Amino acid sequence: MFDQRETITESISTGELERRWKAVRERMKEEAIDVLLMQNNNEWTGGYVKWFTDIPAKNASPYTVIFPIDDEMTTIMHGGKQAGDFNAPDWSMRGVRRRLTAPYFPSLCYTSTFDGELAVDALKDWKKGKIGIVGKGVMPAVFYECVRNGLTEATIVDATDLVDEIKAIKSDEEIELIKRTAALQDEAMEYAKKAIRPGRKDSEIVADIIHKTVDLGAEDGSVMGSSGPLGTPVGLRRRHFQNRMVREGDQFTLMIEVNGPGGMYVEIGRTFFLGDVPPELEDAHETAKEAQRVTLKLLKPGADPGEMWRANNQFLAGKGFLPETRIYAHGQGYDLVERPGIREEERMKVKERMNITVHPTAATNKVWVWVCDNYLITDSGVSPCLHKTPQEVFPL
Repeated sequence: MFDQRETITESISTGELERRWKAVRERMKEEAIDVLLMQNNNEWTGGYVKWFTDIPAKNASPYTVIFPIDDEMTTIMHGGKQAGDFNAPDWSMRGVRRRLTAPYFPSLCYTSTFDGELAVDALKDWKKGKIGIVGKGVMPAVFYECVRNGLTEATIVDATDLVDEIKAIKSDEEIELIKRTAALQDEAMEYAKKAIRPGRKDSEIVADIIHKTVDLGAEDGSVMGSSGPLGTPVGLRRRHFQNRMVREGDQFTLMIEVNGPGGMYVEIGRTFFLGDVPPELEDAHETAKEAQRVTLKLLKPGADPGEMWRANNQFLAGKGFLPETRIYAHGQGYDLVERPGIREEERMKVKERMNITVHPTAATNKVWVWVCDNYLITDSGVSPCLHKTPQEVFPL
């Protein structure tokens, strides 16, 4: 018999899990919430279940966690109906008392209530209690409706802010994992200099870089890369649009946003040029770097995301570039995009020990250039850049 514990890539410590549970239960007590209910179905923006159990959601397969104020958790995963047919071994499910499974898939509509019905049954002890929903925006309507219709006497409230305020502040253990991910991405970016060359499709280059990140310990995430000739904006493209063949004189834009051992995300973005870097590309890149510095000067405890959003767009407009309309900076952790999002709609203020990525672009109808890096919030501002890769357009 082999030791099954050697199959897991990396675990967070039990002490860290207990820290999270304790902090959440203290806030639940303040809000008189009896139990939390959450569901995620991927590891990119599905970090709640990972944060509570250390087990990620995967492959669009819904994974539900029920977290009581005074008892161990219940989980619901895809699996058979017979006992013991689970997605994860028992020894990996710390803090979990009851494990439920059912053979459901989102693509099989007739199974869409299986997990919701299990959740209703598991929540029957709180059928007249106060249930906090965490991450309602990523919860399927059919699941929520099943719970709502099955627990008509319960008080159901949104508890997402309660968890987000705790989850966004990183512990020492989490920060160490974040730094390891940044180092992994630096090494992958150095490897990219060899992978990007004429005669290869964008998809071939990206596949090589993904392979490299996995070799280095990445667990999930995304690598996006795209090429194009000078004089056209070369933004990021997903796999469906990576069929172009790279040529001499091309720009290549690359983003590596994989998580590392333990599942923490950071992301890095750089620009490459196959030949001598032209002045117009270099000038735009300098503007993107300066735009990042505008935000970094404002990133400190208590900072308002809306203020940074407006300052960034005012700077870009003053330089003759298009304003940002997306989220150009945001928190990261177990989610690739985590709060706070640097936009006017964000309610959460910046706080010490947050992990923030800042990736402004300098874009017109002829150019698209950016820089993308992570920083930790300190008591007075930001840490040195977590990535060591120079901020430059790399000639190849």
